[in-house]
Amino acid sequence: MTGGLDRRLLSIGSVVVLGAIMTILDTTIVNVAIDTLARDFHSSLSTIQWVATGYMLALATVIPLTGWAAERFGTKRLFMMSVFLFMAGSALCGTAWSDTSLIAFRFVQGFGGGMVMPVGMMILAQAAGPQRIGRVMSVVGVPMLLGPVVGPVLGGWLVDSASWRWIFFVNVPVGIVALVVAWRVLEADRPQPHHRLDWLGFGLLSPGLSLLVYGLAETASHGSLGSTRIVGSLTAGAVLIALFVAHALRAEAPLIDLRLFRSRAYAAGAATTFVLGGALFGAMILVPLYYQVVRGENALTAGLLMAPQGIGAALAMPLAGRITDRRGPGKVVLMGIGVLMISTVAFTVLSAHTPYWLLAGSLFVRGIGLGMTMMPAMSAAYQTLDRAAVPRATTTLNILNRVGGAAGTAVLAVLLQQQITSALPGGSLRIGRTALPAAAHEHVTSLLSGAFAHTFVWTLVLTGVTLIPAIFLPRIQPAAAAPQRPAVESA
Repeated sequence: MTGGLDRRLLSIGSVVVLGAIMTILDTTIVNVAIDTLARDFHSSLSTIQWVATGYMLALATVIPLTGWAAERFGTKRLFMMSVFLFMAGSALCGTAWSDTSLIAFRFVQGFGGGMVMPVGMMILAQAAGPQRIGRVMSVVGVPMLLGPVVGPVLGGWLVDSASWRWIFFVNVPVGIVALVVAWRVLEADRPQPHHRLDWLGFGLLSPGLSLLVYGLAETASHGSLGSTRIVGSLTAGAVLIALFVAHALRAEAPLIDLRLFRSRAYAAGAATTFVLGGALFGAMILVPLYYQVVRGENALTAGLLMAPQGIGAALAMPLAGRITDRRGPGKVVLMGIGVLMISTVAFTVLSAHTPYWLLAGSLFVRGIGLGMTMMPAMSAAYQTLDRAAVPRATTTLNILNRVGGAAGTAVLAVLLQQQITSALPGGSLRIGRTALPAAAHEHVTSLLSGAFAHTFVWTLVLTGVTLIPAIFLPRIQPAAAAPQRPAVESA
């Protein structure tokens, strides 16, 4: 069946979504518990922040291994191993007795979580083929875009009504269900043990990505590039990645096959994914910050106010996936970028009293734009690839998406801090949490909202830049691929 999504493909999609929901939610769900964790463990904020940073660094370290590991062990085995490791790490985190043990267990959790999403995308891409990739990728995209919205809401509710430990324990039953369903539904593809790991490439790329992501995260956290540690981390990361690129272009079997970029569709899809990651995920940080810093809302309320964006994305994704498969991703992504730019205009004129209904409507439209851009752009990258190239191509796309998101978040955080400092000398991202005299509150919130508005102008510009690679995306229906089924071994 090439037209619709048959029962087998929907079953595979449900397995991947179960795994993706856990790992994507976990990147945001912990953030609302940082203050609580600092109090319970009598830890400084700079130390307990490693609960979030350590998880992110583990993801950056393990993602480059995904393509090789999928070929070496098979996608079914790797998916189940990754889910199990993530679930075990989650259970350990829930039993942590100190900040040190929690940070260590978060690394374990991240090593498993880093592979779940890319391996799931490989399984779906190989099962769907080029003619159905748009609809299938829209299935994966729902948890990717809902994570930043649902995570703070669920995290806030669990911390307030139960305990911070349940933000980790909640992954265990979901993980067990995902393992059982994966065992029953996924076909066991034959491993290729002759594929050797590119140790030099791994030694360059994984530390390079970790240093780069760490530097970007610290930049976003501090709102500046002023620290020698941050500059050193970014510089060292960039140098290691540049050395990896030089190595990969010469190596016979590199960790990441950069020769894939010779395909125009793949190069355009990958570039669009990178720039979109920066524009979209950077803006996803700004909106809840505005609600908290300027409007004084708590994390739970800010998360709920983001819900219209998730609803818009969920409604748009299935339709965008169908159109992508019928007409090609180029037109869909270009229209989606236009919708994103229109929906961002309201945020460029923010005030301290902008009606919530206007912001909710703009977020809903923005969600529609999100649903029409990220996953169709990713699906474009797969259209001209053969089955054997999918594992390493997926690894590259996930790296670009994660680094793009971290870079966009860091850039917009620095711009926001500069705007706040310009408007309120000595001010910071946390100034809205500081008690102010009633007479001064109106003036300060007005200046803060202006800082957010100016930063959203840059978000609008960054979104517009996405048009450049998107112009080169395919605008025709994908060619039918000869039916291929993986060689099956006993599971």
